[in-house]
Amino acid sequence: MLDRILEIIDEEDLLKADGFDNAIIGLDNQSMRLIYSKSLCISILMSDGMTEEDALEYFEFNVSSAWVGDMTPIWCLDDL
Repeated sequence: MLDRILEIIDEEDLLKADGFDNAIIGLDNQSMRLIYSKSLCISILMSDGMTEEDALEYFEFNVSSAWVGDMTPIWCLDDL
């Protein structure tokens, strides 16, 4: 997905979450912010050796709650 997005927007105009490129599921057409799948982010953390509980806690505390300005990524809660 990231490759397709980079065909229409310059990479330096995006704010990416380190280590989660494979969790990108889209681009918001209004704000031009990347959209990430929460469930894919959790899967990536688990593949790095975390338990599901640790991955959820890490994601909620360190990833999705971080505000880094107007280009902060959008986190799709696709695990409901």
